[in-house]
Amino acid sequence: MRRLSPGTIVSLVTIIAVLAGSLFAVGGSGRLNALDVVLPVVACGALLARERYPVAALIVVAVSVAAYYPYAGADGPLIVMLFVTLYTAADRGHLTAAIATGAAALLAMGFGETGGIRHVDNATFVSITGWVVASIAFGGVTRNRRAYLSEARQHALDALLTKEEEARRRASEERLRIARELHDVLGHNISMINVQASAALHGIRKRPEHAEAALRTIKETSKETLRELRTTLGVLRQVDEDAPVAPADSLARVDTLVAASGLKVRTELSGPLDALPTEVDLAATRIVREALTNVARHSGTEHATLAITNEAGHVIITVEDDGPGATYDGGSGFGIQGMRERATALGGTLEAGPRPEGGFRVTARLPLTQPTNGAR
Repeated sequence: MRRLSPGTIVSLVTIIAVLAGSLFAVGGSGRLNALDVVLPVVACGALLARERYPVAALIVVAVSVAAYYPYAGADGPLIVMLFVTLYTAADRGHLTAAIATGAAALLAMGFGETGGIRHVDNATFVSITGWVVASIAFGGVTRNRRAYLSEARQHALDALLTKEEEARRRASEERLRIARELHDVLGHNISMINVQASAALHGIRKRPEHAEAALRTIKETSKETLRELRTTLGVLRQVDEDAPVAPADSLARVDTLVAASGLKVRTELSGPLDALPTEVDLAATRIVREALTNVARHSGTEHATLAITNEAGHVIITVEDDGPGATYDGGSGFGIQGMRERATALGGTLEAGPRPEGGFRVTARLPLTQPTNGAR
């Protein structure tokens, strides 16, 4: 069974009340004509259509009321329908039409009372004026309240969508961070294992002692790889991304990084490196490790230079080699891309490219003071 809307219920109650009042007025009046029936019926029909056609219903009811009281024989409460349609027009946003119609009805009533015969006294006229103003005002208030609630719901929906977008953005950043961590941890050590395995295969017959040293390095590097992998996975499982890094992931132990690279590295250190911010220390360590890995993979030489400087609120890292290497492709590889992302996330910069005198150079500049706006 279809339920009636509140507006329809109000219309039916109003019609019943008006018709009952009209019948009562007809019963006490001896002068009746066709308008006593036609005008209430027309007004009732317009009232039922007021929600779909508020302005048209308002005009029909206003004309019916204006014609009813001067020309009909009875004196029923048809004016109540005018109050209801004035409210509906204002509530549906037709405030100008409601004000104009209400003002026209009051002016017509006032003009009709300027003759010699008074149909309503001053108190009744003021009361009708008050009801007209109240109907329009109440309709405007309910419309504004509905608009406010709709806007509040929209703001809540926008906030929810923004929150979901932020969650997706954070998830994407987390995936990139995990990819960088795994690339840094596994890529470096597996590359060293590959280099040492090649050396062991090459010298196993001619120089067994060198092969033994290479195999020992493979064993230590694989052990370090497992330890680093467990550490990285443990950090990724933690809720707090700012958890302290492992002791090996620190510029304070740069000698360990250099030794694990399998290269002959000339190291130049300047400034304190044992009290850096955690995020800077971790990013710098990863950049050093990846840069040395690239030297071992692509440079074609066993020699490299590592310079780390802590001065003027920045940590500056430079890794150079003089090998023939491969043609520089603009940094499209994941290694250089990962280093650049780490530097950019801290508000720093990273430049990577061939040197004019030959070889390759990676220079990273990381600020020690992080931005305060929370951007990463």
